[in-house]
Amino acid sequence: MDTPASNNGNKIISVKGMRKYFPIKKGILKRTVGYVRAVDDVDLFVNENETFGLVGESGCGKTTLGRTILRAIEPTAGEIEYTREDGTVVNVKALDNEQLRQTRKEMQLIFQDPYSSLNPRMTVLNIVGEPLVCHGMMDGRELRERVRELVGLVGLDPRHMERYPHAFSGGQRQRIGIARSLATNPRFIVCDEPVSALDVSVQAQILNLLLDLRKKLSLSYLFVSHDLGVIQYISDRVGVMYVGKMAEVAATKDLFDNPLHPYTEVLLGSKPKPDPRLRTRRTIPKGEVANPANPPSGCYFHPRCRFAKDVCKTDAPVLREITPNHFAACHFAGELPLQGPGVVQTTSARE
Repeated sequence: MDTPASNNGNKIISVKGMRKYFPIKKGILKRTVGYVRAVDDVDLFVNENETFGLVGESGCGKTTLGRTILRAIEPTAGEIEYTREDGTVVNVKALDNEQLRQTRKEMQLIFQDPYSSLNPRMTVLNIVGEPLVCHGMMDGRELRERVRELVGLVGLDPRHMERYPHAFSGGQRQRIGIARSLATNPRFIVCDEPVSALDVSVQAQILNLLLDLRKKLSLSYLFVSHDLGVIQYISDRVGVMYVGKMAEVAATKDLFDNPLHPYTEVLLGSKPKPDPRLRTRRTIPKGEVANPANPPSGCYFHPRCRFAKDVCKTDAPVLREITPNHFAACHFAGELPLQGPGVVQTTSARE
């Protein structure tokens, strides 16, 4: 049986048993008294020229997982296999500093906040060209021409390369950040909520830009977001995270039309409809999100789940294939009467 880390195509990233625990220290001696399980035994893969969407509530570990895959944060345990352009597979976790530096030419990150991610004392030319200088790839006139090409590629006017970040809007700043991430000709990019700080109209422009770039440059994305609408629009496959664990993985349409995990049902029910006359089924879970520093036994979602049984309180479910290429970490996946985001009735706008 395939697992979520199996190769269902030409995979570019394969993550197995990923864990990232942050120590909790107390007292004058700063002794470790526990751990925050930000990422807790996650498996996933991303195929070439694919967008894998990662969705979940704030604090579920999405961003930590993305940065750990790039080793911007050191993983506690697990394997990160990356397939280079020449077909060789490397374990990113085992690379030394120089090897990691070379590999990072092909693996880049788009940051969430277009305001804090750009140095206010650097011009667009210096910001976008910095990765090329750091990797010793080019300088002088060649560098300037490359930056001009990148700035035009993301829809900005190359004449503004000498301007500073404060002269641009939020959407334009994010375009600068995207241009920077493309400087070294990467193949895999982690998009860390790249549109969450932008207006809705600008979000659509940036999403369309990312889709165009993926097609034009043969890119692969791990796209992190808490916005279901954004995930549905841009993703080929979706992984749902809850308290550091993967709850469900499936093709986008399959997951949105036929959720198999109760937590996915909750997320889909929370997605707003643009027409106020349309009312959707909503399943409101009881209680609060589990504490990753002290998670419950068994299934982490069981204290909030309306279908929970005794086995859910004692045995942790594994992520298993329920239907072809549709995985869920639930003891009763495929047996539960879960509700998708379907509309149940149309009401008067006056109601």
